[in-house]
Amino acid sequence: MSTPYDDDMKIQDLFSVDGKVALVTGGSRGIGEMIAAGYLANGAKVYISSRKADACNDTAGRLNEQYGDSGAECVALPADVSTIEGVQALASAVAEREEKLDILVNNAGVSWGAPLAEFPEKGWDKVMDTNVKGVFFLLQALLPMLEAAGTAEEPSRVINIGSIDGIKSPAFETFSYGPSKAAVHAMTKQLGGMLAPRNILVNAIAPGPFPTWMLSTGIGTGGDVEGTDWDALGEITPRGRVGTAEDIAGLALYLASRAGSFTVGETISCDGGILAS
Repeated sequence: MSTPYDDDMKIQDLFSVDGKVALVTGGSRGIGEMIAAGYLANGAKVYISSRKADACNDTAGRLNEQYGDSGAECVALPADVSTIEGVQALASAVAEREEKLDILVNNAGVSWGAPLAEFPEKGWDKVMDTNVKGVFFLLQALLPMLEAAGTAEEPSRVINIGSIDGIKSPAFETFSYGPSKAAVHAMTKQLGGMLAPRNILVNAIAPGPFPTWMLSTGIGTGGDVEGTDWDALGEITPRGRVGTAEDIAGLALYLASRAGSFTVGETISCDGGILAS
């Protein structure tokens, strides 16, 4: 059977998020900020959320300065998605401003490091509440808005940010982090199959090393992102470097656009070849 090709095959159409409305949790820094910037640069309206209001507002202001001239808009909605109250407050804040939501990026996440013999219960509770429970209940709360946005031709999208530590053994003593991300991957597959008939596509990204505050704390530089020797860390990857904003934003654009509309329930690694090697 021959297939007709038309202008929809152009890259600006295949990967377009122009005019879409997105929410990126944990969007005030790190991978969340990188994804938010990628959407803003391509014409989406982006809401970012994080626990710390000042950081959230500062990032929204900075992104508006960078991309506002093109008509893009970034709006800060501080919230703590580790609690049901925080999830409901965030969902309500979005619903007060929008009738539908095209893209939900569940990026907010935490980790906890401690030796095995000393690892505390709160190191499990905090990580699981944020990384797993918050992802599920925020999707649940925003389900009506996602359904309102999704059509058979243009489904709405949910992108869960997992980790390669949910696939391989973590390098650090973060005993609750890897299992939490493995749970995100499993939940992505289950919800992907369940929600695709409702025109909501659920997928996940499993990042490797990126120059983020969280990773800098894990490798001992205590949150000093600028002072960390990322080149040295990048040498562990077959690509010979850590990830960049373009790497993660490009994959997030694919999953949120026409190009990714037949990809369902997948966890795609973005790690420079660590898992492959």
